[in-house]
Amino acid sequence: MRSLWLVAVGVTLAARVAAQEFHPPPVQRAGPGGTRIGLLGFGVRAGEDLSGKGAAVLGVALDVGNLVVDRFRLRPSAEISFLNGPNTYVASFEGLYRFSGDHEAVTPYLGAGLALAGHAGCDTACPAVWINLVFGIEMRYRSTFNWLFEYHALDLFRRNRLYLGLTTRRGN
Repeated sequence: MRSLWLVAVGVTLAARVAAQEFHPPPVQRAGPGGTRIGLLGFGVRAGEDLSGKGAAVLGVALDVGNLVVDRFRLRPSAEISFLNGPNTYVASFEGLYRFSGDHEAVTPYLGAGLALAGHAGCDTACPAVWINLVFGIEMRYRSTFNWLFEYHALDLFRRNRLYLGLTTRRGN
């Protein structure tokens, strides 16, 4: 009988503790615009370096937020090139302006940024700081993914690269 009484008290206390559990309301944005920082998406891409002998290029990029408006995005990226010449590496930070919203089937964008770049067997001039220009188009693939086609003019148009890739669609 005593153990039955202890079980009844334990169940009653457990129910009261569970009733005290706090469930915060879902966080919603006040509206479009404004600065929003955080990991909002990522993408992978492959392509060719059009300068020289046409090295293969692989890269990744992160969507880390917007500044002031939803269409101005911040994007760090990293890429390596290999085959047909010295292996190179580039780490970039770019700002991209998207000409249409996230819900459109096709979204063109234009951007610019800075990069640190080097190559295998680099001398004292590495890593170099480059100014980049980016032009791209995202095309809806699925509700959570987009195809992307990009052109990068690296080092003030001294190096040119074309990419095809897949990127996640940003959550709203």
